[in-house]
Amino acid sequence: MANTYNTSTNSCTAPSTKLKKFTPHNHQQQDEASLAGLPDHIAQLCLSFVNPSLLYSVCHSWRRLIYSPSFPPFFSLYALLHHSQSSNSNSNSIEFFNFDPISSTWDLLPPPPPPLCVLLHHPSFISRNFSIQSVSFSHNLVLLAATTHNFAPALSHPLIFNPLSKTWSFGPRLATPRRWCAAGAVRGALYVASGVGSQFSNDTARSLEKWDHDDHHHGEWKKKSRLKDARYSRDAIDAVGWRGKLCVVNVKAKEGIVYNVDKDEWEEMPEGMLYGWRGPVAAMDEDVMYVVDEAKGALRKYDHEKDLWEEIMESEKLRGAQHVAAAAGKLCVVCGDNGIVVVDVLASPGRLWVVDLPIGFEALRVHILPRMSRPDFDFPAIHSTSME
Repeated sequence: MANTYNTSTNSCTAPSTKLKKFTPHNHQQQDEASLAGLPDHIAQLCLSFVNPSLLYSVCHSWRRLIYSPSFPPFFSLYALLHHSQSSNSNSNSIEFFNFDPISSTWDLLPPPPPPLCVLLHHPSFISRNFSIQSVSFSHNLVLLAATTHNFAPALSHPLIFNPLSKTWSFGPRLATPRRWCAAGAVRGALYVASGVGSQFSNDTARSLEKWDHDDHHHGEWKKKSRLKDARYSRDAIDAVGWRGKLCVVNVKAKEGIVYNVDKDEWEEMPEGMLYGWRGPVAAMDEDVMYVVDEAKGALRKYDHEKDLWEEIMESEKLRGAQHVAAAAGKLCVVCGDNGIVVVDVLASPGRLWVVDLPIGFEALRVHILPRMSRPDFDFPAIHSTSME
């Protein structure tokens, strides 16, 4: 069973009040009082310091409590999956899933409106996969760029999923919708840089646009300092938010550049940072960057004072890493045939385990976000046989 991504790893001693045993006849009463003898708000405050996995195993009412909107959400895994079969009917089909680390189950997210039709593979481009670019932004999942079957941008507006409300919405219209770009978030703002729209444009390839979270409902994309050239428009790039900067690297071309948010300026990337950027990178709380060497399966942490990447561990399971997300002391890595590998970087030495995917699916992207509210929680149906 996979470990949890908890908002708090603290524990507290349970009050001496005797807990009521769960039976059908006291079901309603148990829901009304989480701990006998205490007001609900005090009881929930006490229980919020307990690991959710422990609450889940005690009784049904506490199991429902940890999924209620009023209870502090623990972190869970969100993934963009596609059917692994190669038939024409489903080779480009994608689904949005949530993996609950407490119950070790996968659940389908509500479908986005309207249904998203994107191109992942095309027989005319055997050596190229078409990317779907997504970003974790203010505890939301945001889709920013993809390609349609007629090779046009699939998204004119950011498509946003809010886990707590389980709803999709649209952000402000992009000045230039893109098929691929450099996309990332830092300090509560989304950034889209370079890339290609319906056709190549030098203006688009050198552009940088920002959407501030404070303008979530009525804001617009604002133009920022332009890139010097169009060299970052050739591939989909995960721009990594780190210490007030946005780090943009084309791994294939070994080219990198840094955007300084405070100065609104593009800067040269430190030599050691670029040299060790040999696979997908994610920043924990926008403070510590981790890279997974896609060739060697090595996990490394960036030391900005020494300008080098320090190795944490190496594993065969991490080879072929394609995408990585970081939150709550955990890294989730999409590793092709190995599925999704989770690494606890706070443990010494680091620990890793595999989260098995639903049968017939492969992972494209992964994000770590708050769990969905499930007031009518019962027992999910799709179980995972994850290995630790």
